[in-house]
Amino acid sequence: MIKVIGVRFRNAGKIYYFDPVNLEAKAGDHVIVETARGIEYGYVVLGAREVEDEKVVQPLKSVIRMATNADDEVEKKNHEKEKEAFKICKEKIKKHGLLMKLIDAEYTFDNNKVLFYFTADGRIDFRELVKDLASVFKTRIELRQVGVRDETKIVGGVGICGRTLCCHSYLSEFIPVSIKMAKEQNLSLNPTKISGVCGRLMCCLKNEEETYEELNSKLPNVGDFVTTDDGLKGEVHSVSVLRQLVKVVVSIKDEKEIREYKVEQLKFKPRRRREKNQVTDEELKALEALEKKEGKSKLDDN
Repeated sequence: MIKVIGVRFRNAGKIYYFDPVNLEAKAGDHVIVETARGIEYGYVVLGAREVEDEKVVQPLKSVIRMATNADDEVEKKNHEKEKEAFKICKEKIKKHGLLMKLIDAEYTFDNNKVLFYFTADGRIDFRELVKDLASVFKTRIELRQVGVRDETKIVGGVGICGRTLCCHSYLSEFIPVSIKMAKEQNLSLNPTKISGVCGRLMCCLKNEEETYEELNSKLPNVGDFVTTDDGLKGEVHSVSVLRQLVKVVVSIKDEKEIREYKVEQLKFKPRRRREKNQVTDEELKALEALEKKEGKSKLDDN
């Protein structure tokens, strides 16, 4: 076991481990550390704790110092400079006629490099742009192409739930999501209902996937025939996954009636594998649109 603290940097989703040495760094503190990009100003998100050796990338670098008031001022000034850098870069992109959308500009803490994040539909030849920017800023320039999910993570926003986007607030890296998860949770396949701000499937579809899989495994499918504890036989009309209730169409004296039962009150054959691909024409169109977007997103991320 190794004692570490977890540090996150702006526009970097992952949490990086550092040796706290003898410093009492706790979540919320700011620290100065050395990374592959140089000296950086980081945010402590995990206080000192012991983790397994295999979870730490060696060599484990030490925290240089706790951030001082002077360091805070440098970081503040860097943010101000980034606004001007963003404006200049945007003008240069327009001057060179490049089909790219600038997302953000970021100075490393020691001003050794300026990073510009952008999105584009394909490959961009920005060599002349880099030369132009280097002549203006007199430092190293890095242009980094990101996907639409990364764009949303950097810019931030509010989801349809009314809360800050998961990717912007706490997700360290993107979780693979699929349309199967939406089907498992009986969600509408309308793209506007299951897509996030980025236009891709919502990351939160993963949050309850295991719970729904477990609960669904205990329920019959719609259309299955069941026997109730009061001796009636009928066809499943609908199910309430979270409440574990089943509505059944039963025949009573030559009349059909819908009754609701707890799943424990029913007898039925073990659940067969759901036919995920049997969807309506409307759902099929939605699936095709979403799958096309998801495929393109994976290419962008690569």
